[in-house]
Amino acid sequence: MSSESSHSQETAEARAAFTASLQSVGANLDTDLRARATNLHENSTAIAKQEDELKRTTKGLAKQSNELEKLANQGRDGLKEIGDIQNWAELIERDLLIVEETLKLAEEEDRKNGKQIPESKLRRWF
Repeated sequence: MSSESSHSQETAEARAAFTASLQSVGANLDTDLRARATNLHENSTAIAKQEDELKRTTKGLAKQSNELEKLANQGRDGLKEIGDIQNWAELIERDLLIVEETLKLAEEEDRKNGKQIPESKLRRWF
């Protein structure tokens, strides 16, 4: 019986050692998991603050983008007006060149026919 008792005691000791080992590993894992959970909780608060700041910054950028778009549109409209004015000026210049050429041709025709147009009449048109 002593052998059986010895074997039973060894089994109990092995079981106790195994249980202690499992508890030790469990405690180590538990400590590590608790530390990670605490870290995650703290980081979630920081992330929420960063998210709020990012939303504010995004709204500010959207507002600035709208203002820049308005400015770009005003500049585009201004350039279009300048183009319209330039086109108008070119049309007037072309018309004046036609009038000038017509007057030259008329003056030459009058000279060929012996007529002289007084300078005072020509200056009145220019």
